[in-house]
This record gives sequence, C-alpha cells and structure tokens, in this order.
Amino acid sequence: MCESCGCGDPEIVPVDVHEEILAGNNHVAAHNRAHFRAAGVLAVNLMGSPGSGKTAVLEATARRLAGRWKIGAISGDLATDLDAERLQGAGIPALTITTGSACHLDAQLVHDALHRIDWKGLDCLVIENVGNLVCPAVYDLGQAANVVALSVTEGEDKPLKYPVMFRKADAVLVTKTDLLPHLPEIRLDVLREALARVMPEPLVFSVSARTGEGIDEWIEWLRDLAKASSLASTAAGARSAPVPARASAD
Repeated sequence: MCESCGCGDPEIVPVDVHEEILAGNNHVAAHNRAHFRAAGVLAVNLMGSPGSGKTAVLEATARRLAGRWKIGAISGDLATDLDAERLQGAGIPALTITTGSACHLDAQLVHDALHRIDWKGLDCLVIENVGNLVCPAVYDLGQAANVVALSVTEGEDKPLKYPVMFRKADAVLVTKTDLLPHLPEIRLDVLREALARVMPEPLVFSVSARTGEGIDEWIEWLRDLAKASSLASTAAGARSAPVPARASAD
C-alpha cells in the first residue's frame, strides 16, 4: 500500500533501512518544530481513519472561532484537493499535500508545504494527516501535539486494535456523537475504557460537528496548549540566550 514506509511488506524495507529513514525524518521534524516555535504557532497533527470526521471537526472549529483565533491547515490525501477546498470554504487557509500512494505524511512533505502557505501569522496550524490508523503514528512532523479523531461508527474496539496510534495521542476526539441514538450497540463508557487501556493519560473529547457538542471544550484545550507551548518556548529561549557582558566601570 505504501511505497515510502513499506508497511505490510517487511521484505522490501528491512529494519535497518526503516530506522535510517526515520532518523532523516526526525531531523527534518526537529527543523519544522524550531520554525513553529520561533513563529509562536501551535502545530497539531490530526490523525484518524478515512471518514472519521477530521475535516468536519475543523470546519466546526472555524465556525465557532469566527475570526477570534487564526487557524490554518495542511491536508494530506492520496488524491484530490477536496478536503482543502472544504476547509477554505469554512474560512481556513488550507492547502493539500497529495501523496499518491503514501499512506502518511512525513516531515519533509510538511516542510515543503510550509513554503506554499502563509502560516507564520497563524495561531494554530493543523496538519490533517492521511486517513489511516497505522503509519501516521510513526512519523514525527514537528508538531506540538498528536490528536486522533475516532468516529463512534468505527466501533468500541479500535483503540485496542491500533494501540500505537492511540498510545502516541495527546488527545482523542470521539466524533459524530449525534449518531449515538442510532447506534445502540456503541457504548461511550466502553470506548473510553478501551482508550484508558492504551493511553498513558487519556484525554477524550466527545464532539459532534453537526450539533457543536464538545467543540468549545476542544477549542479551549487548543488555546491552553498554545499558551503553554508559548511559555515553554520563551523559557527555553531565555535559558539558551547568551549572558550579557558586564558593563565596564569606565
């Protein structure tokens, strides 16, 4: 399925080569992260299955913010610009990274995309990853946080089936909760229990892009995270700043 990471075909990509690829990716990711911190932009890697509601949540987020906070997006997909067009229609500056056959974004793709979008004036840049619950969890993009969108229609067992994805998540958006009355077999408490079994510190937002449920809480978390990241960057900059020379007595 994926030519760049070799998922599903270990004979093509031996472990040592895979590790070398990740080392190069991590170097570029650190470069991206330095750019984001210097500009004071919160970068979020939004992952999830195809149809999990990633784009819809971003549309609802933009509607609720209504210009009070600047959010932009880079959308990864195998083909088409449909998601970016939707986001642009919601007032979000957005562009598409078309991967062809790759089932995830990598740091270099994101770095190259930064030259094609005016991102430095944003408060938050959301990197909407390719729809997949496997490969995107492995690749650092330079983000400050990983968020996974998990639709209630996907079932209660997805965190247990794809633990790596959820183990690396800072937060999970349980989406499409407006459908729960039509899904009596889906129990939110069981889903949350599954998340708690694989996430070190489960942080879960139940949201509906259609009704607006949970969107305010999700936005508040993003803004708090942006403030915390800004304070951390300022503190790190102060620690690394050269000590000014003592003024001469003359």
